[in-house]
Amino acid sequence: MICDKCKENEATVHYKEIINGNKKEMHFCDKCANQNEINSPFSINHLFAGLLDSGFGENVKIDYKDPIKCDNCGMTYEKFKQTGKFGCSKCYSSFEDKLNPLFKRIHGHDTHRGKIPNRAGKYLNIKNDIKKLTDDLNRAIGEEEFEKAAELRDRIKNLKESIKD
Repeated sequence: MICDKCKENEATVHYKEIINGNKKEMHFCDKCANQNEINSPFSINHLFAGLLDSGFGENVKIDYKDPIKCDNCGMTYEKFKQTGKFGCSKCYSSFEDKLNPLFKRIHGHDTHRGKIPNRAGKYLNIKNDIKKLTDDLNRAIGEEEFEKAAELRDRIKNLKESIKD
């Protein structure tokens, strides 16, 4: 599909606008789309900023005396909210307290649950299994299922020994 503006390049941005039931579709190349030909009040940065600013269902507001800032690159949390981009790889850990509720709200949890490459994740899979078994162990103890707890304890012990090898 060709760009509706320049009529030369391949369209890569497809914009659909529906106002009062009137549908309008436009197709732009990257160059024309970057020239702000799309007059939309929405952007991905505004979307993330709205999610970051939402109360996550809580009526808690935290005011910080000093702005949260990355120790490595100096980016502030406010600047991250405006741009939607981190300044460096250390920003994630600097802003972790503010980001984890967002990840939990979007994904339903705040830990990685996807695939892990076998070569890189051998020990990570074992550590995840140990964590899950430890949670199961604590639950079994709380419910006074001591035989099950003993089995789980032994499985955890075997997994920890396999990491040491």
